[in-house]
Amino acid sequence: MEAKTLNKKISTLQDYPTPEEIVARLDRYIIGQTAAKKAVAIALRNRWRRQQVQGKIKEEIYPNNIILIGPTGVGKTEIARRLADLAKAPFVKVEASRYTEVGYVGRDVESMVRDLMEIAVNMVRQEKYKEVEEKARQYAEEKILDIILPGLVRGDKNNSSNQTREKIRTLLRANKLDDRIVEIEVTRRTTPFIEIFSQAGIEDFSIAIEEALGNKLPKKKKKKKMTVKEALKYLQMEETDKLIDMDEVINEARNRAEQTGIIFIDEIDKIAGSGMTTGPDVSREGVQRDLLPIVEGSSVMTKYGMIRTDHILFIAAGAFHNKKPSDLIPELQGRFPIRVELSPLTREDFCRILVEPENSLIKQYIAIFKTEGIELEFTEGAISAIAEIAARVNEATENIGARRLHTVMTKLLEDLLYTAPKISMKNIVITEDYVNRKLADIVKNIDVSRYIL
Repeated sequence: MEAKTLNKKISTLQDYPTPEEIVARLDRYIIGQTAAKKAVAIALRNRWRRQQVQGKIKEEIYPNNIILIGPTGVGKTEIARRLADLAKAPFVKVEASRYTEVGYVGRDVESMVRDLMEIAVNMVRQEKYKEVEEKARQYAEEKILDIILPGLVRGDKNNSSNQTREKIRTLLRANKLDDRIVEIEVTRRTTPFIEIFSQAGIEDFSIAIEEALGNKLPKKKKKKKMTVKEALKYLQMEETDKLIDMDEVINEARNRAEQTGIIFIDEIDKIAGSGMTTGPDVSREGVQRDLLPIVEGSSVMTKYGMIRTDHILFIAAGAFHNKKPSDLIPELQGRFPIRVELSPLTREDFCRILVEPENSLIKQYIAIFKTEGIELEFTEGAISAIAEIAARVNEATENIGARRLHTVMTKLLEDLLYTAPKISMKNIVITEDYVNRKLADIVKNIDVSRYIL
């Protein structure tokens, strides 16, 4: 038995992507930033390695949390988001500046763990939905047939009754009955006061109320008219909920959140103090101290039960323009041992960003224009000119990294996007000359480009 388990783990190890493969997959969406990709790839692989460890030592292996340092628009958020997609892990992105310390009005830091658990539950639930989707559809189909043919008993051995039911079933599956109106009984449960408290910041109270009364609140039933298409969808969801064991979903989701969850804390530099002991910096330091036990490892109450944060991977990010990671309280610094500085993007990077990633802006706009029957093309000169303009505007105004490409492309194609439905040409080529003509005046006037680009 032990040999079989060991062989299974070795096989899984071979199937799991290596750090090099993880970096290669990130390269499909993010240009450059090799050091950051390498750091997160190692962190992801280490999390899987920990799962293979046997004995008590497994619980002592904690994730190496990471701080990504770099200006806006260089890929910090995208790296973390793509990493979570690659790992099929629960992922939540939060902004540190949105939180306040206990005693102040606003969101408490524990809510990020509750959000992570909610995402994990939804992730597992959707997977379970797919597993029972076909069976749920069959049950929903039978209910619709019962409504359409109230006089025929399901399973009746009478041949004519069976033939009629099968004929209606054929029409139903061919979507011939989609617009027919039927009346079904719908169920709803109301919890009118719970959300009011949660908006006031009393989230623990909200959770306790919902947990205590959620399943005991009376269910209201009423008849509602809807099309067969809508009724089939509603009944399928209802049958799906009956087929799924929510206790199993919650247990699996809890395990995923605790063992593979990733929390990305953006703008962490906004809560770093500057050495002052009065004013708003006191509140910022309070947020850091509230964050500390979560990052170190503690239990957080959610409506699904207690969640341990010991093995959640925390990735923090910040521009740190006028501050540095050492401005964070020492205890919090110690919980983020890996620090990676991301490089500012150059004109050459912009050229690559425009065309190489699978979700590049050029590919996006080509797809958008194709919906209008227009084949859009960009010459190499046009791509180089767009990159040059984005780099120059970033230097002259606020450097917002690759996000500048979005504003430049939008302004460049604005007129074409507006007139696309009326354009008779089926092939449009964007040239370097076209780019310079459309954007030259804006680029020359820095005051104008500050607001437009």
